[in-house]
Amino acid sequence: MGGSRRISQSVRWRPSGRLTSAVARCVGYRYEGFPAGTHLGLPSRHLTVVLSLGAPTRTSGPYGSAALTALAGGLHTRPVRISHDGDLAGIQLDLTPEGARSLFGLPAAELGSAVLSLGDLIGARTGELVERLAGASAWPARFAVVEDVLSRGMDRRPGPPPEVGYAWRRLADTDGAVRIGDLAREVGWSRRHLSERFAAEYGLRPKEAARVMRFERSKRLLKEPGRPPLASVAAVCGYYDQAHLAREWNDLAGCPPSAWLAGEELPFVQDGEDAAGRR
Repeated sequence: MGGSRRISQSVRWRPSGRLTSAVARCVGYRYEGFPAGTHLGLPSRHLTVVLSLGAPTRTSGPYGSAALTALAGGLHTRPVRISHDGDLAGIQLDLTPEGARSLFGLPAAELGSAVLSLGDLIGARTGELVERLAGASAWPARFAVVEDVLSRGMDRRPGPPPEVGYAWRRLADTDGAVRIGDLAREVGWSRRHLSERFAAEYGLRPKEAARVMRFERSKRLLKEPGRPPLASVAAVCGYYDQAHLAREWNDLAGCPPSAWLAGEELPFVQDGEDAAGRR
């Protein structure tokens, strides 16, 4: 046997306090001994916070380049490239848009599609968070630090207009399967007015959010054991056909689904719900 020993660890955590409504998913991860490469941070219905426990996270793509120990990312429709040397350790939080409002005091649209320093959003607490995480030696202690520092700064700010919040929930509940014209009629607005108000809150228009949510559903299906054929995935997720699925993947992920499945050697936390169960 040759080569270095690989470590693949991810630990899921569910907040029990004020963060419960803000954090849809949180995973601590540690990967060692993998080949250096590039991971794709794919579009999602969640905003992202990544707290590195080692070297800064190096990102690049259409929204700019950064190397940050604590970062936050808004909603986006293009992949973000994450370069790594095969060793990674950190904590990733997937935030709901409403949770981002509470944590950052801003609607998701104010973050845009950019990758930002978390310090730009929560100020000096970022330094405290990074310092205390560096001194914590086990996952329970690290998660306790995250809960303490982030929940301390949460605020009960007004949410989006009821019509806008309803539109987001309808799209999320159906994985983007609602027609935007029907959605506009449900809230009693014109399609144009809904699009403008929705984009002002989330940074994406309803049609863009629906595309991202359909894409997310297709990704979940593709990562399931014994995944169905691509044509079946396309039909279930509301694409016209397999070719439509491939075009959407090329646009949102930068590659067709078959290439993504074959090319991701690092079992990164965003790739699917199964990742959190690995030890």
